[in-house]
Amino acid sequence: MVVQVNGKSNELPENMTIAQLLTHFELDKKVVIVELNEMIIDKDHHANTTIKDGDKLELVQFVGGG
Repeated sequence: MVVQVNGKSNELPENMTIAQLLTHFELDKKVVIVELNEMIIDKDHHANTTIKDGDKLELVQFVGGG
């Protein structure tokens, strides 16, 4: 399936969950806000929310600095 992640097209396996997507991009150990089709998905729902072909995701990480 093809989905957009942060504006770029990505080919991903079918039936991937948000939790699996974060592992795929090595973001599973970081604090990440996930927006799926313009809706923020609570972390408690990452494991059971399946991504579908054509979905648009935004992954936002917090970066420290000053």
